[in-house]
Amino acid sequence: MQNILLRNTLPEAGQIIVGCMRMDSRTPQELANMIDDLADRGISFYDHADIYGHGKCEELFGEAMQLANTPREDLIIQSKCGIRDGWYDLSKDYILDAVDGILNRLQTPYLDLLILHRPDALMEPKEIAEAFDQLQKSGKVRHFGVSNFTPEQIRLLQTEAKQPLLVNQLQLSIPNAWMISQGLEANMPTQGALDRTGHVLEQMRQMGITIQTWSPLQYGDWEGTFLDNPEFAELNKTLQKLADKYNVSKSAIAAAWILRHPAGMQVVTGSSRMDRILDMAKARKVDLTRKEWYELYKAAGHRIP
Repeated sequence: MQNILLRNTLPEAGQIIVGCMRMDSRTPQELANMIDDLADRGISFYDHADIYGHGKCEELFGEAMQLANTPREDLIIQSKCGIRDGWYDLSKDYILDAVDGILNRLQTPYLDLLILHRPDALMEPKEIAEAFDQLQKSGKVRHFGVSNFTPEQIRLLQTEAKQPLLVNQLQLSIPNAWMISQGLEANMPTQGALDRTGHVLEQMRQMGITIQTWSPLQYGDWEGTFLDNPEFAELNKTLQKLADKYNVSKSAIAAAWILRHPAGMQVVTGSSRMDRILDMAKARKVDLTRKEWYELYKAAGHRIP
């Protein structure tokens, strides 16, 4: 298993993170079996959020951990808070209340990582810093991160928060590669050159923050998957060619494209099905050549100046 270290503070964390957004359709025993089976294969990192299933996903996972043979300390569990019903809330009181609810549903005394789910336009860095201090001092949260934050929003938060932010969850797939095209098409009057990300890719690398990529098989604004999609005929043709070469699936090649980047990113799976997780996990054994990486990029419709 290939591993990365998150700023040298967490145990070795796998490149594949199991996304738990769709776990509310599974039974606790099914999830317990999945936890044990994945642990045997070196996959033990789980991504939750209090908004997933309105808490049901965390609740089921918490029941599953009581049934599983894998000890809690062998798992890395992160959850996110801040999204409410049509608005965002990163106030101190809400963060503290949200964490108590998360821990109660997960039936665990601590989170390895607490992630702020979305930037809150009304957020006060001092309030967030106070919440972080209280959560860390109490032992309820060991480490912290953000999701969908710009570099400047992170810098603003770090003016008050003394804890280093370990991760930033950002959308990335072969078609949705704005953070990459922005750099490749720099100083050009093209769509890809537009600054949509604040050079977040380069700045996260400079700041030592690990990027966790969500929706690795999606395109557009939640329009669906690009796999076997006729709108992406050339991309699927290239994916299939490389899948045949490396004896894996097209989804594994799509994940391998992300893992090939030297930023050391992690892939958050969009499925909680065992077969699909293991399918994508095969990306860890694929080492795309530089030429193949660019072939996939161009096949998705991106421009090479």
